Amino acid sequence: MPSRQGGSHRDSACSEPAASSVRSGLGRPAVIGVLRLAGECVTSVEEHGQGLRLGGVQRHGDQRGTELVDRVPGQAVRGERLAQRRSTVLRLVDALPEPEVPAPRVVGVDEYATRKGRHYGTVLVDVETRRPVDLLPDREASSLAAWLADRPSVEVVCRDRAPFFADGATAGAPQAVQVADRWHLWHNLSEATERSVAQHRRCLRALVPTVPEPGPEPEPEAVPAADSSGSPWPRGHRFADRTRARHAAVHALLTAGHSRRSVQRQLGMTYRTVKQLADAATPEELFTGQWQNRPSVLDDYKPYLDDRWSEGCTNAWKLWEEIVPLGYKGSYQRVRANLHDKRTSPQPVTARPPSPRTVAGWILRRPDTLTETEQLQLKAVRTHCSKLDALTGYVRSFATMITERQGERVPDWLDAVRQDDLPSLHTLAAGIDRDRDAVIAGLTLPWSSGAVEGHVNRIKMLKRQMYGRAGFSLLRKRVLLAS
Repeated sequence: MPSRQGGSHRDSACSEPAASSVRSGLGRPAVIGVLRLAGECVTSVEEHGQGLRLGGVQRHGDQRGTELVDRVPGQAVRGERLAQRRSTVLRLVDALPEPEVPAPRVVGVDEYATRKGRHYGTVLVDVETRRPVDLLPDREASSLAAWLADRPSVEVVCRDRAPFFADGATAGAPQAVQVADRWHLWHNLSEATERSVAQHRRCLRALVPTVPEPGPEPEPEAVPAADSSGSPWPRGHRFADRTRARHAAVHALLTAGHSRRSVQRQLGMTYRTVKQLADAATPEELFTGQWQNRPSVLDDYKPYLDDRWSEGCTNAWKLWEEIVPLGYKGSYQRVRANLHDKRTSPQPVTARPPSPRTVAGWILRRPDTLTETEQLQLKAVRTHCSKLDALTGYVRSFATMITERQGERVPDWLDAVRQDDLPSLHTLAAGIDRDRDAVIAGLTLPWSSGAVEGHVNRIKMLKRQMYGRAGFSLLRKRVLLAS
């Protein structure tokens, strides 16, 4: 077609998509995506005022679909003229008929966030063609059940282990086989493994090399005779120095002939304090009471606090809550003071054991991918702790079921886990048992939710481009038409 300055027409093949940016009446740049339809294409774009006018539409072929091409505001597109307001393209997209999608045989279901943490929708994907077939504005079981009830041809439903998807699939497609996604099963097992390792943190000390005993220290220099009385408060301690100074001042005045009342007035002390200092022959006699290592109500619980401190728990309030059920009758402040002494006292420099997450990573990874050092450390942990050794066996057995599709072994695996003392795995086993049929199908059939997860990521990109502009209806049209 002939072209004229400031405008252009596209050939019948629509070889290039058209896109432009215009400014609204308020002067804000607006990104305008011009449609290129597989079955019809825009043949002219004309500029008029502040808007965009799309010219004649040309059909070529029966295939339907749409592609929105976004450009940076202000980017020029050769051979195009702008017109109409920026809502024109959105109205055109909204007016497009929905594509005719055949009812899927294997459908994948997952959630996507329209506002993370607050509002979620549901995306449904044909797993065989890997194309989205619908978007639902919520993730309620009733909505999914109604959608599946209108499509009795669905034979397989791939989902994660969310209860609302399980209930919706059961109610809407009772004839379909539900398949639990393998990645989510492995993720749940990974979390349970890390919790189990954290519960046996003490066993990880076997990886810390022992510190050799320090050699004999040189004999200290002789201390002054005044400190050889066995006093727990040597010179240089603030309380001891103050007590010695006050004791010397009181006895100096008494030796000079002053009465105790006179000493009280001159030194600004109470009579009781003057009497205590005067009756003590030496200052060390006054170092009693709260300044000595007298018994404490916390003494019986200090070994427990020491163990928990070594395990990495340094929160005074949490430790106080733990020892109260054990019979502790003292205050929280006493526990806090005990931990304060631990924090401020010098500690020997020793190597730290690996974190529970690190050890869990060794257990979860393939043995042939571990370095020689990691293999030796994991072997030391398994030798030192029978619980972690059993945990490693369960994890690797489950990994074999996933990789080799041995879903028939799930009941035996659950029975073995219940007979061992691993609370975190007990919780996982209870959840798997409630969804046993779907888990067995997930570890047996070739279907998974991988294609659905990819479309969830794509929805995030589309949502950030335009969701606030036109809401759920435009988002649904873009997902279905552009696929």
